[in-house]
Amino acid sequence: MTLNPGLLALAIGAFGIGVTEFAPMGLLPIIANDLGVSIPSAGLLISAYALGVVIGAPLMTLTTGRVPRRTLLIALAGIFTAGNLLAALSEGYGMLLAARILTSFNHGAFFGVGSIVAASLVPPQRQAGAVAAMFMGLTIANVVGVPLATWAGEHLGWRAAFWGIAALGVVTMAALRLTLPPLPAPKDARVMTELRALGRGAVLGALALTVIASSAMFTVFTYIAPILRDATNASPVFITAMLFTYGVGLTLGNWLGGRFADRSVDRTLIATLASLTAVLIAFALLMGQAAVSAVLIFLWGIASFALVPPLQVRVMSAASDAPNLASAVNIGAFNLGNAAGAALGGGVIAMGWGYPAVALAGAATSAIGLVAVLAGTRRIAGRTSPAAPQRG
Repeated sequence: MTLNPGLLALAIGAFGIGVTEFAPMGLLPIIANDLGVSIPSAGLLISAYALGVVIGAPLMTLTTGRVPRRTLLIALAGIFTAGNLLAALSEGYGMLLAARILTSFNHGAFFGVGSIVAASLVPPQRQAGAVAAMFMGLTIANVVGVPLATWAGEHLGWRAAFWGIAALGVVTMAALRLTLPPLPAPKDARVMTELRALGRGAVLGALALTVIASSAMFTVFTYIAPILRDATNASPVFITAMLFTYGVGLTLGNWLGGRFADRSVDRTLIATLASLTAVLIAFALLMGQAAVSAVLIFLWGIASFALVPPLQVRVMSAASDAPNLASAVNIGAFNLGNAAGAALGGGVIAMGWGYPAVALAGAATSAIGLVAVLAGTRRIAGRTSPAAPQRG
């Protein structure tokens, strides 16, 4: 896709959100030590953010339906900036937790509305690619932004990381104002219309598929560090290299997912879910071999994020006459899948079944999603095919 200034501005916002969501994972020991709290308590800074996304996505979308889209996106970036400024100024754990919850409220609405705006900036046949271009900022955040924020936190203090993220928010607001055209609010933006669209079977099915696909990814990714440490006998340097490799795979997968989803959303989902299932099964069998694991982790990253553009476009299409709420709720569905996957993987570990079983649990979840897509496409094909001739 050729350079589009508006898409670039949206990608900058996605980059900032990605950094603020995931950077605290690398800063937890530093934050816990500085604020005098336990690691589990510091971990609530991450889970509270995820909960805020799930709640904030529909709340912010429903209460801002009549706000012009460019104005809304700038305001959401303002919430993001204010939340990170509050985090940088936090003197205690309670203030930092409140800052994280405030910051999270922009997340779902920004990605939800941003996806619709991104799609409106390009011809209809390139909408999935436009959504992928915006989400590219999120994947690059995992490759570049999060390690940089972790480095800043280790050498300059964790507050420095949040100061830097807040600066990204200011850049995002300026970029959105300078590059996006004036975008009026949808003329038929009504709460009940959005809620009715959200309640359709096709929309609910698309949202459920997002939860399943995200769960398949995070069932394993949540525990990738201990898996590599204990099952692969990897060094800390190798683990860091694999996280980077996975992030590169996410970025490539996001791009591929956008390109192929512009041709066919369903075929892209089928191929990607099948690939993800196969890769996770192979990882379960071969995770003890470092070289093979490195290749599989890269392929796993590609398959994981190649799902994102078609999943987002699928929800937007299913609620095409009132897509704002459904698009935002789908971002919450990704986060719900994150939590469900982490719980599933943790449950497998708690049962004592071993790390290969964690990968198999992720593969089984992906296979469930594959079956659901196949069943849905066959059902639609059955409805649209001509009736079979009757025999006398």
